[in-house]
Amino acid sequence: MEVAGTTTFAKPAVVALVDRYQLPERGYFEAGAWLQREPENPVDVDAVAVIVEGEKVGNLPSYRARALQLPPQASTEVRYQLHVLQGEKWAAKAFIWLGPGAPQWTYSADSPPALTSRQRTLAAAKQQSEMVREALEGGGDRARQFQRGMYQGVHYLQLVEPIKQLKREDRLEEALALCYQAIKGAEQDRGGREPAPWYTEQAAIVHRKLGQHQEEITVLERWLSMTPPDRRGGSTIAERHRKCVEKKGLPKADHGT
Repeated sequence: MEVAGTTTFAKPAVVALVDRYQLPERGYFEAGAWLQREPENPVDVDAVAVIVEGEKVGNLPSYRARALQLPPQASTEVRYQLHVLQGEKWAAKAFIWLGPGAPQWTYSADSPPALTSRQRTLAAAKQQSEMVREALEGGGDRARQFQRGMYQGVHYLQLVEPIKQLKREDRLEEALALCYQAIKGAEQDRGGREPAPWYTEQAAIVHRKLGQHQEEITVLERWLSMTPPDRRGGSTIAERHRKCVEKKGLPKADHGT
């Protein structure tokens, strides 16, 4: 289970731990730790602190802390694992092993978690691609469902992280092309409901950044025209479209709302 607060409120203690053991730029650390209730915690009276060498290096996630069978004055020993990246940007992730027996870590010194934004993008994209591949290879109804979302050999779910990355790199025209590829796949997969709206929202945002206000309105209207009337009202797409039309002083299109 991932430890909360490693890079926020517990960062000073984690940095001190890294310095104490002189961890390298891509560092790994594993040790025993203690879980201790924090009834005086001002944020959550059910909080459980993770203690390493007498220092609080984070907390259990709140949902897990509430479920943990640990009396207020008691503590229990666990194993703690830390991955750290030092350099221009400092990043870290920490985990504890709550299960019985020796830890069976998801990550290791040789196979660390994604820490940089680019690493997280690549990891998320890989995960999405593996999910699509497994669904297609599995056959049956699930495979047919995923096939509906394929366009130009790619499922629209696989385009989320590439779109985000292209936007971060300010490669807006390329991001826009992927948005429209994903929109087509989402439309094919709508099954009588509304297409997944995220891709339309991203296309609208990119059009706005490029100063293409009419194109922004057009892509929003495309989503509205594909969506059953009872599912348009209150949507972020409908609200964005309303604001765009009012800003340009155009007559409102009739989408049956």
